[in-house]
Amino acid sequence: MYSIEQINYIKAPAATIYKALTTAEGLGQVWTRKLEVKPELGFVNVFDFDEGYLTKMEVTDLQANTLVSWKCVASDQEWVGTGISFELSEEEKATTVLLKHHDWRELTDYYRWCSYNWAMFLFRLKKYTESLN
Repeated sequence: MYSIEQINYIKAPAATIYKALTTAEGLGQVWTRKLEVKPELGFVNVFDFDEGYLTKMEVTDLQANTLVSWKCVASDQEWVGTGISFELSEEEKATTVLLKHHDWRELTDYYRWCSYNWAMFLFRLKKYTESLN
């Protein structure tokens, strides 16, 4: 199994970042505006990227201001069965965000493209959450 890991340092409180990762308002600013999400264990978040299918992520773990975890239950076939987590660690000057997209079955061009896009996601998360301060 393979894993994508990306890290970013955001000058915003962990609570602000956690809210951005668990609400329609926040995810609508950094991922897609076509979505249905709830910060509730077991809820299946739905994201529409206009690709002809919906991406559905079951919320598998929520630890206030420190962890958000999803399991992909519907999407592109390479994503189904993979997990995504956002680990937050607030320090004095910034919050560290460690994104892991794990349990990829093989290294493909799509895997590589997704790695790039997760970096862009973290960049948009940084811009959005830092603008709220």
